[in-house]
This record gives sequence, C-alpha cells and structure tokens, in this order.
Amino acid sequence: MTAEDPRAARTRAKLREALLDECARRPLEEVSVAALVRRAGVGRATFYVHYADLEALAVDACADVVREAVEALHAWRGRPDPVRAPAALVEFFASLTPHTTLYRTLLAPGGSGPLGRVLYQDLRAYSLRERELAGAADAPLVASAVAGTFAGVLADWLHGRIEATSEEIAHQSWQLLVALHRSR
Repeated sequence: MTAEDPRAARTRAKLREALLDECARRPLEEVSVAALVRRAGVGRATFYVHYADLEALAVDACADVVREAVEALHAWRGRPDPVRAPAALVEFFASLTPHTTLYRTLLAPGGSGPLGRVLYQDLRAYSLRERELAGAADAPLVASAVAGTFAGVLADWLHGRIEATSEEIAHQSWQLLVALHRSR
C-alpha cells in the first residue's frame, strides 16, 4: 500500500469541509460544483480528479459517520448492559443533528442509499469479525441482522418514521441489537 499524497489528502479535506458547510445551508441537490469549488478554493477540474460527482464527495464526507456508528456500537467491554446504550452510542445519535438533511439524502428509509450501503458493509464486516473471534454461533447470520437492523433503524429515525429523541433511539436501538446478539 502506498502512502497517500499529502496534497491530494488536503484537497479532499477542503472539498469535504466545503460540502458540509454548503449542506448546512441548503440541501445537497441545491449545491453546485461551481459553488463548492469556489468555497474550497480549488478548480473545477481538480474536483473531478478526486470525485466522479457530488454524491461521491458527499458519501466520502459522511464516511466518518459510518466509522463513528461502528465504533459506537462496539464501545463496550465485558458484559453489555442490555438496557442502557454505551455513552458513545448516545453521543453518536446526538451528533447527527447538524447534518441531518444531508444524511437523509444519502441514507434512504430502510437503510438503503449510498451511505446506507457503506454503513451496512462496514458494520457487517466489523460484527462478523468480532463474532468469529468470540467463536459465536451463526456469525454471518447475526452480523447481517445487526448491520441491516441498525442501518434501517438509523435511516428511519433520521426520516422521522420513528419518533424518539436521540437518547431514546440510542437506548432502543441498543436493546434491539443486544437481543439479536443473544438470539443465537
């Protein structure tokens, strides 16, 4: 694996930050590449060297959300409390507020969409690895169930299909996921 060019990394970071700033003001579908590159201080051609389109940039900009979700779901050690979610999961749900509109664009109801696919894949891979290391029965089945359930619940909550505060949904999601883990 080769080290990433620091200039390319800085350019992508500028573009991600500019996109998040733009999306804090308007929906993704109203953001133009021209406005974005102006805000980022890069050329239009430079944008296309790094990203195929705005959706690809948006998924990259939101990839931290996926990592945070995966880490939050696995932020406990020992025996998990079956009722109270780890503090990291509660904090994760609370942190989504500033960019809810963007997440709704990329994470469709039910957990589909470009961000949903990344969330599902990363969460399933992490859960599968953890269950296999623990020697748990039916690791692939439970890993798929956990990833699909969490992506679906998160998306439906963001889209207002589940009425709950960020703290309530954290605890409710946690209880559901703990039950899935214990079912096999």
